[in-house]
Amino acid sequence: MADINIEMAKQKLTTKGFLDIAVSPQLDLFLEIERLKKEKNAVVLAHYYQEADIQDVADFLGDSLALAQQAAKTKADLIVFAGVHFMAETAKILNPDKKVVLPDLKAGCSLADSAPGYLFKAFKEKYPGHLVISYINCSAEVKALSDIICTSSNAEKIIESVPKDQPIIFAPDRNLGAYLMKKTGRNMVLWDGACMVHEIFSLEKITKLKIRHPKAKVIAHPECEDPILRQADFIGSTTGLLNYTKRDGAMEYIVATETGILHQMQLSSPQKTFIPAPPTTNCACNDCPHMKLNTLEKLYLCMEYEQPELIMDRDLMITARKPIERMLEISARYGL
Repeated sequence: MADINIEMAKQKLTTKGFLDIAVSPQLDLFLEIERLKKEKNAVVLAHYYQEADIQDVADFLGDSLALAQQAAKTKADLIVFAGVHFMAETAKILNPDKKVVLPDLKAGCSLADSAPGYLFKAFKEKYPGHLVISYINCSAEVKALSDIICTSSNAEKIIESVPKDQPIIFAPDRNLGAYLMKKTGRNMVLWDGACMVHEIFSLEKITKLKIRHPKAKVIAHPECEDPILRQADFIGSTTGLLNYTKRDGAMEYIVATETGILHQMQLSSPQKTFIPAPPTTNCACNDCPHMKLNTLEKLYLCMEYEQPELIMDRDLMITARKPIERMLEISARYGL
């Protein structure tokens, strides 16, 4: 057990709900987290973009679609979501009567933040008769204004499930939306949002990497800008990229998405080389600062004290649940 006084720990909870408590370096966090899972009937859901240690202790590791599917069917009493805020919201929407905690409430999302609910409502009103398909990387308020939610794994199938004469608004990612317009041939109205991680990959630096690694394949997430996607040998969701590297015969890959996925790629194909695509900054790789706010220490603390807990308005959850359930139904229909 941690040598921490519980009352003192509670007093050190900040007003924003995230934990700032020192953890003894002698504590085996891996063992403690496993103990807490059993004691509290807790499940740890983690996104591929989390740090390697968190990925290693997760009960379920995946992209947004897989995590939503797991959240929908979990029997756990306590859902511990190691990801960003909108992901934990999705888990809570699908489990309104369960406790959902996340390691750091400040782990937001630049893409979700690019579409405030009140502005999106006004935008939607400009296009009466349009069906709204929203990428899961959005707030609960935007989900509640949507007809169907999608992920990068199932977006193409979901768009194709809509009658061709039905006009569509796609939000909030303009890059993913533009990519899907090319893939499906559908002309959609796009909200002008983007992910900070996928928008700053450097085409120049990737081109130089290709010169140094002529046998390397470029693989990219569809949230990247079009010039990057045009350089890609394969475009896919986070899970799609991982599965491609497992089955493909190349031995080197330049990976244009958040660097957290490289951990699973290396575990799955230890004989292969994975090179993070560099951003326009001076950094060698492109990390999501929001995802990386979560740490193994914070994960342990939020399980130990069941804080910070995600609290949501019940009416909002009921409304936002409908488009998520439509997504899950369509995904099940196509075996996704």
